[in-house]
Amino acid sequence: MRIVPLLTAALLTLAAVPAAAQAAPHHGHDSIRYASVKGCPDKDGASRPCGQWRLVMHDGGRMTLPDAQVVALDARRRPIVTSPAPIAVSGDGQRVAYFTKAGRPAVRVLGGGLTLLPKDALPRVAQNEVTLQLSDDGARLAAVVQSDKPADARIFDTATGALLGTVPADETLLGFSGDGDEVLSTIDSDDSVTDLVVRDETGEQLVRVTPPQVVAANGPQALAGDGHTAAVVIRGKKTELLTYDLAADEVTGRKKIKLPDGEISMIDWTGDTQVTLHLVSGSSRMTIVQIDTGTGAVRVRDRYTVLKDSFVFAACGG
Repeated sequence: MRIVPLLTAALLTLAAVPAAAQAAPHHGHDSIRYASVKGCPDKDGASRPCGQWRLVMHDGGRMTLPDAQVVALDARRRPIVTSPAPIAVSGDGQRVAYFTKAGRPAVRVLGGGLTLLPKDALPRVAQNEVTLQLSDDGARLAAVVQSDKPADARIFDTATGALLGTVPADETLLGFSGDGDEVLSTIDSDDSVTDLVVRDETGEQLVRVTPPQVVAANGPQALAGDGHTAAVVIRGKKTELLTYDLAADEVTGRKKIKLPDGEISMIDWTGDTQVTLHLVSGSSRMTIVQIDTGTGAVRVRDRYTVLKDSFVFAACGG
């Protein structure tokens, strides 16, 4: 959920007292930890999104996005009162992508400018049918449309708003590679198996392979910056981190790991030999761990509890 052009960060309103920082340099005190929107009861007692999107920082401070759409609009720009509009945070916590209240997809740089995408950047669909994904460094934005009418996913340059390429509608986009130059997707083949596909930022197919069942059945998978190494966590009697070379079609590593409690919500390559996992416990407790792919060593990078009044939240990746 993210992207925006040359407006200043004055639209971001500081709203809280900083707490102690607890982050690696890549996620310093002045970066976004997650975005959250408040839930308010309606006349029937059900919860709905309300207020403004809030950006919770690593130092505990908060900012708001007054120009961001909160309640999703349908294709005719009517509110879908129970659905939040899409939003996304880059892995480095420096960019956020969203829809403006004028209906434009946008990407904002923390403490910097805004890039608005063209009015016709996306097909005319309901906003809750759009998923936004930013690369780890926020330089690329993918917009995935899931509606009754199939539509290709679109990849944009967040500095200019230019369309770089597309991913076919029959593929499921998993995310960007560690360096943001490629995307990883899946596609169902004619043999009732799932293939993995790597494309560059223009949408050109680089690799397509039918991986071993142990890789295909244990998603989500993440793509390294080299553009051909995937990582996946296997959970069973023992928990393992498995690496797989799509170009060579072979498993290249399998390390037994010990993880904290929680379901895997995100997996990302954050270094040549480092994979980062976001683990969610219950509905609001997040634990982020870094795994050394060479040794299997696991280190907790961050822990936090999402604001109790949150209707929904979007964590930074990476």
